[in-house]
Amino acid sequence: MEFMSAREAADKWGISQRRVAILCSENRISDAAMVGNMWIIPITAKKPVDARSTRYLHNNGKKVKPFLKWAGGKGQLLSEIEKYYPFEDGKIVKYAEPFVGGGAVLFDILSKYNLDEVYISDMNAELINTYYIIRDDVEELVSLLANMQSKFQPMNTEHRKAYYMEKRERFNDLKVNGNESVNIEKAALMIFLNKTCFNGLYRVNRKGLFNVPMGAYKNPIICDEANLRAVSEKLQNVKIICDDYRKAADFIDENTFVYFDPPYRPITGTASFTAYTENLFNDEAQIELAKFVDEMHKKGAKIVISNSDPKNTNAEDDFFDNIYSSHKIKRVEATRMINRNSEARGKITELLISNF
Repeated sequence: MEFMSAREAADKWGISQRRVAILCSENRISDAAMVGNMWIIPITAKKPVDARSTRYLHNNGKKVKPFLKWAGGKGQLLSEIEKYYPFEDGKIVKYAEPFVGGGAVLFDILSKYNLDEVYISDMNAELINTYYIIRDDVEELVSLLANMQSKFQPMNTEHRKAYYMEKRERFNDLKVNGNESVNIEKAALMIFLNKTCFNGLYRVNRKGLFNVPMGAYKNPIICDEANLRAVSEKLQNVKIICDDYRKAADFIDENTFVYFDPPYRPITGTASFTAYTENLFNDEAQIELAKFVDEMHKKGAKIVISNSDPKNTNAEDDFFDNIYSSHKIKRVEATRMINRNSEARGKITELLISNF
């Protein structure tokens, strides 16, 4: 009987060498054998049917959703973004999201697919701390949130405002002066403020202090226990990093699907809701990201980028058409949800840019 190596099988079947090794270890390739530290496979072996693509919503039967409302969240665009998911052929077995934000795409993918490795990152330290705490200390977090909810919901508006301001002040104090010993409390405050503030908006001033006023919700759900526990379970094998998107370069390879959702380029002079952190993302930063995308493209990764469409307000603005000229650009309809002027909310187009 003639044999081929795992690398040769991977090239023949169009999947990763790592995936071939997994199939061998699961006894899904007849007569495959381990010789030394490598697998050998009969040259006549057929590629096994990849069952992972049929595991739609069967990851322990739990579908998870974002635990925060996030400006620029991609919930409304999921039906468009999921058209790009490249997991069905079994070659793409990793996922990276270097601007994770509220994680709408992340949680959609975690709900639908069992991948080998998942990497998320963001520059917002309080956001990433919350991901860490949900993954590692969800029961204590749930306890703190349940306590806040039981106190807040029965209050009248005046007492709610006082309680909200107290928690906002405490959050900012921990943000500036806190250490790891208060990370669980800081995560609980992050979720509380997100669920009770105006429009669920996370915004900081130039000093880095959260400054959003209280919203007008009748009975906000501050502690969604079932979803938090489900999210915790899904995050157990996710690599969570608080760093610049460039840090993902070491993770990204030809077996990776990458979704970049950077702070959007403002399409009006007053569009300032991109201030999720103290660091603003200007045109120079957008250009640097486009160069990084090109570098990851050369590695063989499958990539999708989302951003605002400048042509909503200026038909002559070719900024993204120029910096992503070597990639495919699709304009999709979206609804602008955050604007202090309700009349300025409504249908616009956004960009989905891909290298495949």
